[in-house]
Formats: sequence, C-alpha cells, structure tokens
Amino acid sequence: MAFIRKKRREQQLQLYSKERFSLLLLNLEEYYFEQHTANHIQNKGDQNERKIRGSLKICSKSVIFEPDAISQPIIKIPLRDCIKIGKHGENGSNRHFAKAKSGEISLIFSQVYFIKEHNIVAPYKIERGKMEYVFELDVSGKVEDVVETLLQLHRASRLDKLGDQTAMITAILQSRLARTSFDKNRFQSVSEKLHMECKAEMVTPLVTNPGHVCITDTNLYFQPLNGYPKPVVQITLQDVRRIYKRRHGLMPLGLEVFCTEDDLCSDIYLKFYEPQDRDDLYFYIATYLDYNKKLNFHEHHAAERTAESYMLQWQRGHLSNYQYLLHLNNLADRSCNDLSQYPVFPWVIGDYCSAELDLSNPGIFRDLSRPVGALNKERLERLLTRYQEMPEPKFMYGSHYSSPGYVLFYLVRIAPEYMLCLQNGRFDNADRMFNSIAETWKNCLDGATDFKELIPEFYGDDVSFLVNSLKLDLGKRQGGQMVDDVELPPWARSPEDFLQKSKDALESNYVSEHLHEWIDLIFGYKQKGSDAVGAHNVFHPLTYEGGVDLNSIEDPDEKVAMLTQILEFGQTPKQLFVTPHPRRITPKFKNFSQTCSHNAPMADSPVSPGEESFEDLTEESKSLAWNNITKLQLHEQYKIHKEAVTGIAVSCNGSSVFTTSQDSTLKMFSKESKMLQRSISFSNMALSSCLLLPGDATVISSSWDNNVYFYSIAFARRQDTLMGHDDAVSKICWRDNRLYSASWDSTVKVWSGVAAEMTCTRRQRFDMLAELEHDVSVDTISLNAASTLLVSGTKEGTVTIWDLTTATVLHQIPCHSGTVCDTAFSPDSRHVLSAGEDGCLNVIDVQTGMLISSMTSDEPQRCFIWDGNSVLSGSQSGELLVWDLLGGKISERIQGHTGAVTCIWMNEQCSSIITGGEDRQIMFWKLQY
Repeated sequence: MAFIRKKRREQQLQLYSKERFSLLLLNLEEYYFEQHTANHIQNKGDQNERKIRGSLKICSKSVIFEPDAISQPIIKIPLRDCIKIGKHGENGSNRHFAKAKSGEISLIFSQVYFIKEHNIVAPYKIERGKMEYVFELDVSGKVEDVVETLLQLHRASRLDKLGDQTAMITAILQSRLARTSFDKNRFQSVSEKLHMECKAEMVTPLVTNPGHVCITDTNLYFQPLNGYPKPVVQITLQDVRRIYKRRHGLMPLGLEVFCTEDDLCSDIYLKFYEPQDRDDLYFYIATYLDYNKKLNFHEHHAAERTAESYMLQWQRGHLSNYQYLLHLNNLADRSCNDLSQYPVFPWVIGDYCSAELDLSNPGIFRDLSRPVGALNKERLERLLTRYQEMPEPKFMYGSHYSSPGYVLFYLVRIAPEYMLCLQNGRFDNADRMFNSIAETWKNCLDGATDFKELIPEFYGDDVSFLVNSLKLDLGKRQGGQMVDDVELPPWARSPEDFLQKSKDALESNYVSEHLHEWIDLIFGYKQKGSDAVGAHNVFHPLTYEGGVDLNSIEDPDEKVAMLTQILEFGQTPKQLFVTPHPRRITPKFKNFSQTCSHNAPMADSPVSPGEESFEDLTEESKSLAWNNITKLQLHEQYKIHKEAVTGIAVSCNGSSVFTTSQDSTLKMFSKESKMLQRSISFSNMALSSCLLLPGDATVISSSWDNNVYFYSIAFARRQDTLMGHDDAVSKICWRDNRLYSASWDSTVKVWSGVAAEMTCTRRQRFDMLAELEHDVSVDTISLNAASTLLVSGTKEGTVTIWDLTTATVLHQIPCHSGTVCDTAFSPDSRHVLSAGEDGCLNVIDVQTGMLISSMTSDEPQRCFIWDGNSVLSGSQSGELLVWDLLGGKISERIQGHTGAVTCIWMNEQCSSIITGGEDRQIMFWKLQY
C-alpha cells in the first residue's frame, strides 16, 4: 500500500545515488548538511595502517562515514560523545586546528555505532571507550571549514537544555540556507519564468531534508541543501492532480502535492518555515490548475474535493469502503509521509480463531460503534473509574490508536530501517513484536494500554509486511522460536488469502451498514466534546488539533519537549464532520472490492440467470439514458405562449402536452399533429404549474390568483376550483388522492378528496389534512416516492424536509443565498437536491440533514431533473447543463432557449425530454445513442 510504495520509491532513489546511506541513519530532528570524499585511516602511524575509501557526512548531531566497500560497516559518531575535534597531530595545543597543509581530521570520542555491515539491515553495534578516528579529506583545503563546522555543531550538542540545542542548530541551518539559493541552471528550459523561491524542507517519514523550493510557470522544483538523494526534485505542473495544505508538527506549514487521482502516496511533501510561503506556493499551483480548467483541460486536474462530495459517492456505491476511508484520511491530514499522522483504518473482523470465516454472520465482526478501548467491558469499567477520579484535563486512554510506533510495529518487516531510526538502532523486544494477528487483536482487547487500530496495508494487495522476505534477525521469543513471518489466523490459507478475506470483510454488507459509526468516532462528531465522552472516546488533550498552542509556549525546552511528546504519542485526525454521518445505501448493492470500485455495483436481482424482468429492463433503459445524457439533441420547438412557460405535463401515451404560462393560459398541444388543440384561461393571473391526474382525464393548474383549478379534458371545461391560499400558489404535487400545494403565503397545505377520476356532475369537497408553516414564501415543493416525505424551498434559501406522517419538520437547512428554484428527492429517497438563484446545486442527506455536496455555476439554475448521480438543469441563460455530482463537475453545456429555462419534464423511460422557457417556447429533446 502507501508506505510500501513509498519505501520502494526511496529505494529507487538510493539506487540512483548508489549509496547505502539514508536519512534514516540520522536521529529524529537531525539534519544532513554536507558530504566530503575521504579516507578513514585505520591504525594511523602503525605498520598496519590502512585506508578505507568512502564519504564523510557532516550532520547536525553526528558524523557519519560511509565506506565504498559494502563489506565495511557505516560508522556513526554522535557529536555529543566527542571529547575533542581538530586536525590530526595537534598535541598539547589549546587550538583545535592549525594552518598546516594536512588534510586529516581527528575525532576523539567515547562511543561509536557500526551500521549495515555487508549491507545487512540489523540493530546497530555499539563500541564504547575512549578512541580516536582519523579521516583524510580528498580536498585538504576544506579541512579548516569542516573542523570549524564540527566544533560549532559540537558546542550545540553539549548544551544542557534541549531547547537551546535546537535553537542553535536551527540558527546554523538557517545561516546555511541564507548563504545559498536555488541553482537556476537546474531549470528544464531557459524560457521558464520564475514566480517564487523560498526555503523549505522535504518531508519523508521520520526525517526532513532542508533546501530551496522554486516554482516557475511550468515546474515545481526542490533543491536539497545537501544534494541528497539527487540534486533536484522536479514536478511538472501539468501533471499535478491535487494539492493539500497540511498541519506539520501541529503548525500550518505543510503542503502535499499529488500527481495521481486516488493514491494516498504523494509526489512531494514540503514543510515551510513561514505559513505565508506555504500559502503563496499553494496559490500559484491552484491558480495554474484553475487556468488550465478554463482552457478546457479540466479533465486532467481534479478539483480539491470535500469530505461531503466523497460521502455522496460512497453512499451511492461509487466508492468502495476502502477508497472512502483513504479519501477521509487524506482530507484529515493523514499522510504516508508523516508517521505521527499515518492513515488509520479499523479492525473490522473480531474472530481470529475459527477455521472458517463466515462473512454473512454478524457475530464475526467487531462492533464499529465503539472505539477499541471500549470493546472489552471489564477493561472499560476500570478505565472509567480512573477517568472519574482524574483531575482536569481528563482522558480515558493513556495511549492513542495511531502513532509512529504502532505504524512501524505493523511494518517492521518491510521498513526495518524506520524502526531502527525510531528506536535508536534497536528492534523492539521479540515478544512485543508483531508476531501474530490473533495475539495482536487479543492484546488490543485486553491490554491495559493497547488501543491501536489498523493501517491501510491490511486491506491492500501487498503481503510484504506479513512476510520476513528480507530474512531479518528480529530476535528470539521466550519460547525459543525466532521471530519470522506473522502468524495468520486459522481461516487464512496464506498471506494473500488473509488480505483478500480482510478486503472482503471491509466491503461486506455488515461493515457497509456500520462503517458510518466508526467514522463518527475517528473523523466525526463523536471525536470531541460531550459526544466523545458519551461514546467513551476521549484521548489525551495533546492529541487533538488545537489542543495546544505551540506559539504561546515561550520556554524553548518546554516547546521542544511538548512537540516531541505529541509527535511520538500520535495525533487525532482533523475533524471532518460535526453531525452524525449518514449510513451507506446498501440494500440494492452487492459487495465489491476496490478493484472494481470505479464502476457502480450491479443491482441484486431475484430473476434467474438468463431471465430479465420488466423492471430490470426499465432500470436498464434509464441507466442507459442517463449515461448518454450529454448526447441530448434538440428535435423540435414551438412557440405556443405569449409569456414564459411555467409548467409541463404529458399524457401517458405521450401524444398530448399540457403547458401553463405567465400569460394566464393552460394550453393543450398535440405532439402527433404538431398543432395547438386548446387554450384555456381561468383568470387574468399567471399560472405557475400543472399536472395530470392518473387516467389523463383531468389537468390541475396552480395560479397566482391564490387558487388551484381542475380542468376536465373530456368535457373541455373547468371542473372545480380550490380556493385554499392567501397568496399565489407556486407549485402543486399530487399522489394517492392527495393534493399538495405550496404558496407565497408561507404555507404548504395537504388536501384530501382529490380523486384521480373526478366527475363533472358535482363539485368536490376538499378537506385540509395538514398545514406546513414556513417563515417566508414557499417557491417549490417535491414528494418522495413513498409520499412519506416532502421537501420545500423558500424565497430566502431554506430547504426544509418534512415528515408527512406527523406533519413535522425533520431538517431545516439554510443552504442557498437566494430563492430556492427547484427541489427533488433522489429515486431512492436518500438524498434531496436543490437548485437556487445563487447558481448552486446542493445535495442533502435525508437521514441526517447534512449538506453533503455543493456545486456552483455562474448563473441561477431554475429547474432540473436527476437520477441521484447526474443532473440535467435549466439555467438562466437558456443552456441545459449536465452535472456529474459524483465527479464534482459540469460535464456538458447544451444550447437551448434564448431566455431562462423555467421548467423541464422527462418521461418514465428517460428517453424523452421537454423544456419550457422565458422565450415562450417548448422544446422537444431526444437522446442520441
């Protein structure tokens, strides 16, 4: 997965540089400054004197010598353990170096590390006792500068206070950066225009590398101060797909750049010294991407998505659980470059003992509504007792569910050098290693301080982290057995089988139905506050974003200690949701793995193989139509009104089209003869909408004169009038012998007694069943398929979802900055879409009332139709816009009316579309397959 790909990428860079050395040989928070070709002189002045060729690396806390011969170990001498540094042969002198021509540097020290002998990754060997090493530089003229640098760094390393050490090393680093600049000869083209240059550090797991960032009109460059692992890292701006601002060390200093759409592993992660530099660079790259979108290159560059837009894709089955979790981790500042904020994934399986794994049995799954620390009731009771007795600030768990130590606990077999770096050259005790899946799970359930979750690798394709393919010596357990491959549960036949079954479990129906509960804990509203307390999900305050203000800490020692504690302890993800996360829409969908996650899953069908039901064919035709909605073509158009068209209704056989208009008329148009057959006027006021009752015998029209009119087609006369409002009736709906009317008098009313087969012999008795009161005028309403819910949109931009069974408000969402022009439920009733005068299309989750997606155009959208994934909207300019909600973009603009598109109708098979506009025309559209 992410870390494994990152590791391999670094290995490729090491092949490029032909070095065994890596930044992981440095201590945490240490910098690599410069290197010099040199000889290590062994047994100096002795007849057995021997010279070993290699490279001398000057680092902020150590001196490292890398021999060319891989049979020789890398030597690391901590500067704090040095007794004397100078030119060789300076005996009895108070001066540390003399102006002689000798190119030899002498280090007298008390401790040295030997690393990677024969290029074998293993715990560092340590030799203690007073000793002297002599190094001969190829360029003798550099000796004085090198010794001066070493003495300066040595003074820093011997300071009593850690804060003072850090401050002095930082000053040395900044001085070096100030004396250098980006080498413009590294530009790919002489015609490149420089936009910005600043100092920064390239971030990789556990270590950072200082240098200079440069951005031109075509490329982003990073030039390491030390030229490692290569002279320049270059990223072509045309290849950039995503950019994210990041927290690094709890400060807003990070920027991560991706040249892929979905990969969690970025192409470069930069940490800046000033937030303004980070923001300026972000602005330049974002401006470049926006400019290319305007040049119709938008398909090459993904807009920065929101958690809500990914939620919509996940809910509707267009993202797997795996992919959705990757996106949430990414948005919550989790990065494979930062082990203190590594992506976190849940334990989903709770059975690691059975011989078979039955994913249809809910009992084999972990309870996703509880954090790991609350899964064991007895342990939780002990923790709660301690919590209640604890002074403020209180916390339930003394360790986190994700930290650098936990990440490397899982990955030690693929990333041993990272573990050695984190633990000062040692592996963990053999009995505490990642030896067994079952043991690890049991310890997470029972251990007093073990509450860790999993990492993405458990649901990926690469088994490397489970197998000791590097033949590492990871120690011997108390029972005498060597630590080797990870012991798998009985139900896994092989590492590959274990990963496949883990992936199947993650994508199972049970997890799909409950994953939102875990998201609430990790990324959502149960992460903080009283909801976190109620969910037993309270960690140490320092792990939360905003838990400490480092800038307010004046004592440098305290600041360094605090930062070190936070980074090593782990950090809680940035909170993405503050209301309950909606459930996934699962009933119609089969399980699917991430290998096919870009395609919508097929619907389960009760029909036998080889058979198709009428419903299947209808759904197939709808899907085909919406997949080709961008190929809509104008077929015919007719100007039949004197003012804007406001409503369209069509008979079941499609032969008769009824329209209303602001010219106060209801018209009946024959599609077959292409002639106007009737024109009816009920008053001199505008009509606002119309609909046909089942059976095609009666047309209902709403009017600005406060009335609703019933017109008999067979008898060609007004049948009845409903005088039910105190202001204009803006929209009407009918379902199951009930009429729903919206009005500018700030109400929506529900009427009974509106039968489909109305007679002309007597007037109907209309009984008002409910009155849904609003604060301002209501401009649009819509019903869900089951007629249990109604959504309304008001003049002031509020969308309200009503429960019709109780006539009460479920959710009220102020999501537009002007009139809501149109609203509609998705076919499955899980979402509401609203279009507004502000040009926005907003998607709202019906269950939670959360605004989960918002897309904007540069003009009002007056009306629309949608299938839950795609939208065809009518705009103020007369264009029809095709919106890809899941992709977050407008995928097509279709020329239509010469004025605003005011109403739109689509038949049940989604094969025919009619629009009406302010240009007084009705237009007939067809799909071209």
